[in-house]
Amino acid sequence: MKRNTKLTKKILFIVNIDWFFITHRLPLALEALKKGYDVYIACGISDKKEYLESLGLKVYPLAISRSGTTIKREFKAFTEIYKVTKEINPDIAHFITIKPVLYGGITSRFLNISKKVFSISGLGFIFIRQGIKASIVRMIIKSMYRFALGGKKSYVIVQNLDDKEVVKSILNVPIILIKGSGVDLNQYKWIKESNQNIKVSMACRLLKDKGVFEYIDASRILKQKFPNIEFELYGDIDIGNPASLTMEDTKKIKENGFVNLYGFTDNIANVFSDSNIIVLPSYREGLPKVLIEAASCGRAVVTTDVPGCRDAIEPNISGLLCKVRDSKSLAEMIEKLIVDNNLRNSMGKSGRELAEREFDISKIVKKHFEIYEGNI
Repeated sequence: MKRNTKLTKKILFIVNIDWFFITHRLPLALEALKKGYDVYIACGISDKKEYLESLGLKVYPLAISRSGTTIKREFKAFTEIYKVTKEINPDIAHFITIKPVLYGGITSRFLNISKKVFSISGLGFIFIRQGIKASIVRMIIKSMYRFALGGKKSYVIVQNLDDKEVVKSILNVPIILIKGSGVDLNQYKWIKESNQNIKVSMACRLLKDKGVFEYIDASRILKQKFPNIEFELYGDIDIGNPASLTMEDTKKIKENGFVNLYGFTDNIANVFSDSNIIVLPSYREGLPKVLIEAASCGRAVVTTDVPGCRDAIEPNISGLLCKVRDSKSLAEMIEKLIVDNNLRNSMGKSGRELAEREFDISKIVKKHFEIYEGNI
């Protein structure tokens, strides 16, 4: 009898932190396991390592910070990514989030990897910032992207058309548009909303760039007209991000009383099903998962007319767009949905149809494996 010498294919995911991988990319790893791959993940560790290992993933901790830090620590992260990639020697390496994309791309130029996939889920806060310093940093980052992602066997995934055009101006590699990380439509069910007590909800990491302060101010404006409307905010501060709110900020939000502030919830489907309007006045995104979740739950959306956010809705069909960094514009769009039950309900229905058409997790996973397995 001939011995089967065929080796199991290996796929390596490198990402900044374990919980982000779980919320945004875990279905890819689970599908790879089903297909018989050896699946590795290298990432910063919070408290999810045992959970990931229980699923059959091989986890390699990385000392990687999501915010700016010392040159010494950044070099350590860079060398760790190089060492783990060289040790595993994957057939496919998928780099996710900014630092893994940049550091992984640069290190992989010196390694023989059959296929390198880079997910750019939004170009980051530095592409939002204004001023000379931000412009210089942007120029440096573009140069780094050009070198890191420009090698052979590289594929870049972007989540919106604006980012695709930016990346296209930097790189000459295959660039694939995949709208978001998808949702399991069986978990996010469409439940008919109550039109009696209108509730507005926002869920995000508590970052200035998410438009948290604009949301607070819009709620203040609207509470004067509609004192019975409930405004809710779900999420925690994110110390690792330079745009994070502080504990003092959250204390003031609670004291002002315009918005009910809750922490992180792991059951956002229930929150949205219990709400009427979902808001995300972000300054720029890749393609925000929270808006995909809102659409899946059949809820009308108000979001900003910026890259990523406008790509997550059908403007004037499944949601409304407001001006960025403009609490009055935000309040006006929310008010339109508060006073018009038919418009709001119709947009919610259209959102669910959009989710079924474009955001179903099975379709998102399939598109990724077309890249992994050479069908794109």
